[in-house]
Amino acid sequence: MAQKYLLGLDLGAGSLKATIIDAAGHIIGEAAHPITTKIPHFGWSEQDPAEWFTALCAAIPAALEAASLPASAISGIGISAGAHIPVLTGAEGTILRPAIMWNDQRAAPQAAALHEKAGAKIIATSLNRANPTWTLAMLAWLQEHEPATMARVKRLYLAKDWLRACLTGTWETDFSDAIGALLADNATKTWSPELAALIGINPAILPPIVPPAHVVGTVTPEAAARTGLAAGTPVICCSNDTTVEFFGIGATTPGIGGVKLATAGVLYLATLGPEVHPPISCYPHIMPGMYYAATGTNSCASAHRWLRDLMFAEGGFEAMDTLAAATPPGARGLLFHPYLQGERAPYWDPLLRADFIGLTITHGKPEFARAMYEGLAFSLRDLLDAARALGFSFGTIRLMGGGARSACWRQIIADVTGLTIERTEAADASFGAALLAGIGTSVFAGPEDAVARCVRLADVTVPNPERQQFYEKLFHIYKDAQAALAGINHRLHGLAG
Repeated sequence: MAQKYLLGLDLGAGSLKATIIDAAGHIIGEAAHPITTKIPHFGWSEQDPAEWFTALCAAIPAALEAASLPASAISGIGISAGAHIPVLTGAEGTILRPAIMWNDQRAAPQAAALHEKAGAKIIATSLNRANPTWTLAMLAWLQEHEPATMARVKRLYLAKDWLRACLTGTWETDFSDAIGALLADNATKTWSPELAALIGINPAILPPIVPPAHVVGTVTPEAAARTGLAAGTPVICCSNDTTVEFFGIGATTPGIGGVKLATAGVLYLATLGPEVHPPISCYPHIMPGMYYAATGTNSCASAHRWLRDLMFAEGGFEAMDTLAAATPPGARGLLFHPYLQGERAPYWDPLLRADFIGLTITHGKPEFARAMYEGLAFSLRDLLDAARALGFSFGTIRLMGGGARSACWRQIIADVTGLTIERTEAADASFGAALLAGIGTSVFAGPEDAVARCVRLADVTVPNPERQQFYEKLFHIYKDAQAALAGINHRLHGLAG
């Protein structure tokens, strides 16, 4: 029997990644292509969907070349992307405006108005509270500020659905992304006319909802010519990045936790049935009947990248990591709050600003690198404490995202949180998307079979008791400083604005 290969694609905030795996979950080839984010105003974040497809057309041939495979060897394709990101198209599929990203904060007034007007209804129907980073609030902002654009909308795509449509020409989404739009009804598993009416949109612009592993179409000849794929290759619906990534680390039973170290920092917990505790998010899981709680910051690897570009342009991430590992805990009194684009959980304050405090003339690049790692770990601890206060319980945590490769960062997270940290051999959304493609194309018998055959543990990091005690004290200083500086952040924003 010929070997089966699967292609997973993930549209991240900074790049599009293509990963090819075999039926045992081994990565055979991978490639990535950068994506540009535009920030026209403080708190805004936009991307051009056309650039996503350009990146896809570059990443797929590079991954096939890295795998030394012909396009005909690919048995199935899955595409994931960030949740909440709307792509609005008009007549003949024309893109009407740039896509508003999940970390955009402009819709804060609209989110507050929606919560005041119908907060209980929104939560009861779609499991989550309206905030600026959800599609419902974004569309409310567009209705208010760009009504002419909204009047021309014929179809709304979520990000991964628009990119997939470039391959198949089809229009659909999955239920996890529908909940992420804050426009779906968890009871009926369909779109909610009542929620659509809150912002004055016609439900006809919303796509059909299908299972995530459902094969929705095949690669068209036109798409094959652009991408290097084989025409006729099956393509599944797939799901958003957090959903497939959490599944891809083997989180298939209730109680498993996860932390994602990517553009944002995200904390997860798998649950049996929905656990609704706003502002913690609740999404449908890949596993039938399961959901997962998710709460996230605005900056994680994006802050890492920002400091690299600012201070470590020559040595890059490896130089940062080496210096951070060689610097003592506490970075000799330098403390970092990572609010470079305002903050989501646990503060939900778009006006917060990042800072380094405690700076002296003796500090240099090593301390900045260490303080950055520690500040990001403290922001994750902030998420954990807020979730625990709502009744969630965490034991072992599995790491996801590119940041998980750093042994130094893994140890800091273990020491700051007091939790055992596990890392799987593959731990990103493109891998999870490939697994789903295998389920949809019958390479795997189902989700459990895919995980059993393909998910393997790479290493385990346990907390150091002595450093854990030190970081407990430093975390309280981090919290006190955040509270003291919040009002100053607001005043600075008013002055800068």
